Amino acid sequence: MSNQTVRDQYETYPYPERAPGDEAKRLIEGSPSHLLELNHYVFGGRRDFSKPFRALVAGGGTGDGAIMLAQHLADTGGPGEVVYTDLSQASRAIAEARARARGLGNITFHSLAIEDLENAALGPFDYVDCCGVLHHMADPASGLAVLSRILADGGGMGLMVYGELGRTGVYPVQDMLRSISAPDSLPGERIKLAKNLLKQLPETNWLRRNPFLGDHLAGGDAGLYDLLLHSRDRAYRVAEIAELVNRAGLAITALIEPAAYNPDTYLTDPKLKQQLQTLPWLDRAAFAELLAGNLRTHVFYVVRKGRTADAVAPADDLDLAPVLKGGDAAGLAARIKPGAALTATLDGIKVRFAMPPLAQAMIIRMDGVRTLGHIYNELATINPNLDRDEFLAQYRVLYAALNGLGQLYLRQPPP
Repeated sequence: MSNQTVRDQYETYPYPERAPGDEAKRLIEGSPSHLLELNHYVFGGRRDFSKPFRALVAGGGTGDGAIMLAQHLADTGGPGEVVYTDLSQASRAIAEARARARGLGNITFHSLAIEDLENAALGPFDYVDCCGVLHHMADPASGLAVLSRILADGGGMGLMVYGELGRTGVYPVQDMLRSISAPDSLPGERIKLAKNLLKQLPETNWLRRNPFLGDHLAGGDAGLYDLLLHSRDRAYRVAEIAELVNRAGLAITALIEPAAYNPDTYLTDPKLKQQLQTLPWLDRAAFAELLAGNLRTHVFYVVRKGRTADAVAPADDLDLAPVLKGGDAAGLAARIKPGAALTATLDGIKVRFAMPPLAQAMIIRMDGVRTLGHIYNELATINPNLDRDEFLAQYRVLYAALNGLGQLYLRQPPP
């Protein structure tokens, strides 16, 4: 299928459906490209956003990633700017209306395919967001290579592609719809046909049995079309992502959320956990993907090969400040009862994380200003018998849980 076919789909059904008036009520946040998250996994937590920062959102759709990143950059008060590109004029119009509703003047908009970015000479970029786009390209590897070539030295990317196992049931239904619907039939007719088929799916059908997919049920016509009637999409497993990234001269720094890609999150048998400890990190992630079976998408950060060592913020760097996503330290601390585990849900799977005795005392001090060293000094003043090694041992347990759930990041404190 040509880019024109893909463009035509998003002209008719911009995705996801968004109403610019809703910007007055909420900011849609997620991954990749949350400023705390990208700083942590691309810039080692040390990026100074008071200095110039250029970001590209390639294939920005109706604007979720571009609006979030532009708002976060505006909130820093720095000169950060976002460049939005997309094939669809209809999607771009919605994204522009959302930016106007927020009064964001730090986004520029362009109607471009990824394949044309180099000729447009818009780069280089310190950061590139490409969320939900590569898997719709005729040649995802070539698309990622283009993005790599316009990346500034020391920069990185936040990417998202479909996950194969979590989309179980999607592709058989796509095949059925192709067999009974001519590709040149009117979009509205294809939607009606798809809805009729969905009503007739037997209980044994894999899409009907997959509880992790909902766009065809709650995403409106745009969500249904994107999931089941798309002219070009594919899904990936972790090993395939690693190969795709490697071919572009890049390396993965994180898979989001980290806990979802850690077999220890799901296993309790100590022998199994011990055996898995011998596997390389990405092999462990691939095992966790098979184990969980529910990963509909893969969100991940990448940098150029050779700079992974300084891309991720060190967990126990005493000079960095722990900061909670959402900033509600008191609310999170209240959820952690002394001696009890922290419970959470990862796409339908309930998980538990043991909490160290100092968890509440640490969390309540995580304001993004106090460094880890400052937090230790405060707690050691309260308890002179608390040595640094014991503090760090407890902190690593807490960090593994909260960072694994996408709630805790590290950054250089403000001056």
